[in-house]
Amino acid sequence: MKPQALAIAALCALGPAAVMLPATAHAAGTSTVYVAVNGSDSATGTEGAPFATIQHAITALSSGSGAVVVRGGTYAQRISLHGVTDITVTAAPGEHPVLDGSKLAVPTGVRSAMVDIADSTSVTVHGLDITGYRTSDITAMPIGVYVHGGDTGVTVSGNHVHAMGNDNGTLGSMDMNAHGIAAYGDNPKRSISTLSIADNEVDHLVLGASESVVVNGNVDGWRITGNRIHDDNNIGIDAIGFEQTLPPAYRYTDLNRARNGVISGNTVENIKSEGNPAYWSSSGWCNCADGLYVDGGTHIAITGNTAHTDDIGIEVAAENARGAADHVNVDHNTVTDSRYVGITTGGYCDGQQDCGGVQTGTSSANTFTDNVLRDNNTDHDGSPEFLIQFHESGNTITGNTICAAGPGTLLVGTVARSTSGKGDKVDDNRYSAAAASATTAQWGWQGKTYTGFAAYRAATGLDAHSEFSASC
Repeated sequence: MKPQALAIAALCALGPAAVMLPATAHAAGTSTVYVAVNGSDSATGTEGAPFATIQHAITALSSGSGAVVVRGGTYAQRISLHGVTDITVTAAPGEHPVLDGSKLAVPTGVRSAMVDIADSTSVTVHGLDITGYRTSDITAMPIGVYVHGGDTGVTVSGNHVHAMGNDNGTLGSMDMNAHGIAAYGDNPKRSISTLSIADNEVDHLVLGASESVVVNGNVDGWRITGNRIHDDNNIGIDAIGFEQTLPPAYRYTDLNRARNGVISGNTVENIKSEGNPAYWSSSGWCNCADGLYVDGGTHIAITGNTAHTDDIGIEVAAENARGAADHVNVDHNTVTDSRYVGITTGGYCDGQQDCGGVQTGTSSANTFTDNVLRDNNTDHDGSPEFLIQFHESGNTITGNTICAAGPGTLLVGTVARSTSGKGDKVDDNRYSAAAASATTAQWGWQGKTYTGFAAYRAATGLDAHSEFSASC
């Protein structure tokens, strides 16, 4: 959460009689049952006599484990996988099963999901179209796929989660929330571990103050890879710490931080907060939806992602004043055409009234290397390609290619009063600007703006081995 800054698919015809499971769908010796829209829960669950409901099929697995194969069609059904082991729920190969929540009531006051996984081991959900689950109840939280409790070896892959969310329109309220795919590690005794969120498409979500894909709290060892996340009205991918996910005694401990994770090979596009009621203020909409965000996480690799036309491409920070973002490696990402900035680190406020009076946490021991930042700050308000904010120190910013196409500065910490940057290593970067030369381009550091590459280097001692070229 960042206080600053659905259609029913047509019924698919049943496919060929012979349905082959992927080689990895279930282990040898386990059972396989089938579900189809023209099935019956009084049937045997075989391919020729399928069940009608997915939940019945899960319960009917003869050995307590195995595979549930869902044939094409539309199912107004939720799924619960609580305390189970070695179960796969998968689309029949070449078919398109839709979990449609548009006729289902979203419970008030709780998180509620179309697919709910808790306290389970070796569970896979693959190839489902999940849509339509939405509400206008400000206290309800609809979710596409929800992993919580303590889980090991959960895989959420190849699904399409779209056109759902919380439609409450209360301007300026951070109380409306929804998620596409969410993992909440809310058990202090057992983490969510070996979690994979891979190759999903997550789009056209109405999220309020929440995120498209999120790992939050006691989630230790996870991968978010190869997903396409686009056209959502808040954060694309988020790794969170220090929220009220664990009980109070654990809140400010390392157990309550998404950690030891990888965010790799994702494409995150058109993530924008304009029009999201949660982000309205008297001054208008903020441009504060991150494509990729670490908020209080630790020991995370963000590598090889593409962020395009988001408000903010990548952010590493901690919103909670007692929190920190540290040991996050941001490398080999491409960030283009962000509305506000390409990459940013450090807290967005230092407690002063002109930034909302909010005290934020720290950013340190992070690296930003070999990234490409180009044509960001499309609002052309003078914001930079790379922004350093409050409470930032001891970070490494090296080997990046940074091209400013507009009149914005290149690498800057122009936040008023900021003394960030202490102990930072900033060097071996390649700068260019379409609208400026080496003598007219601007950099900022510790609240001061410098015109000209030579003047900036002389005054700060930074970028001694970096280069500037005249064009991008």
